[in-house]
Amino acid sequence: MLQAGNQPKKMPIVLYAMLLVIAIAAMIALKHCSTERFAIADAGNASGGDTIDVAIEYSPLSYYTYDDTLGGFHYDLFRLIAGERHVHFKFHPIVTLQKAIDGLNKGQFDIMAVQFPVTAANKQHYLFTEPVMLDRQVLVQRKDPKTGKAKVHSQLDLAGCTLHIVKGSPMKERIEGLSREIGGDIHIVVDDIYGPEQLFLQVASGEIDYAVINESIAASLAQQYNGTVDVTTAISFTQFQSWVLSKNSSRLCDSLNAWLKYVQQLPQFDKISSRYFPNYEPNKQ
Repeated sequence: MLQAGNQPKKMPIVLYAMLLVIAIAAMIALKHCSTERFAIADAGNASGGDTIDVAIEYSPLSYYTYDDTLGGFHYDLFRLIAGERHVHFKFHPIVTLQKAIDGLNKGQFDIMAVQFPVTAANKQHYLFTEPVMLDRQVLVQRKDPKTGKAKVHSQLDLAGCTLHIVKGSPMKERIEGLSREIGGDIHIVVDDIYGPEQLFLQVASGEIDYAVINESIAASLAQQYNGTVDVTTAISFTQFQSWVLSKNSSRLCDSLNAWLKYVQQLPQFDKISSRYFPNYEPNKQ
């Protein structure tokens, strides 16, 4: 009778324990599922296995954090591919282009999602996916507070100017060629510390006078400065922007091209594109 009388008191404890075990198991499973396909990590050694390591540029276009929110055109596009094609990406946010290039060359990264145009010179050293978007390099400069106008209106006005670019940028050769074309010296400062967003902020704050970065980033940041920063002077022609891989990653490049072709036909892709490019239609295959 004593055992029978105590049984109702023991049953809830056993039940609670079982429910607790189930809940913990569910939380672990949920965490595993949510992070398996897209994890964030510091730059380091390659993950190995089926995980694809992506060096992604920390910028308003590629990848950003705001409070507890992660976003960015490239980041959202990788997430779309991961969900649709069931592949696993690990993101390594980077600030400097050179760090991404070094990591790709050392095998730490499988893909670079950075501002790195598809040019004949770059194709000699790297593989590029099908175009993800179109972009060009523009001059970032402050407007005169009195007149509201910029000092440089065309490439011909660049003679004698000092332009800051990020380390590893192919724009160094472009500016050197431009200097010869206009018959005037254009001084180049290669910044090996900061990325394009930081160079923009240095111009806006008056630390430097000119920087050359991608228009997609420059236009996004310029909106926050109430028309005090000019980004309308193009330095390069419009170029394809693709994801970059090492020369020995042809199989992965082929897979990425197939995945991109598939997701670019989905309505989710249009939503992502309109979110980051309200006045621009990304290239569709």
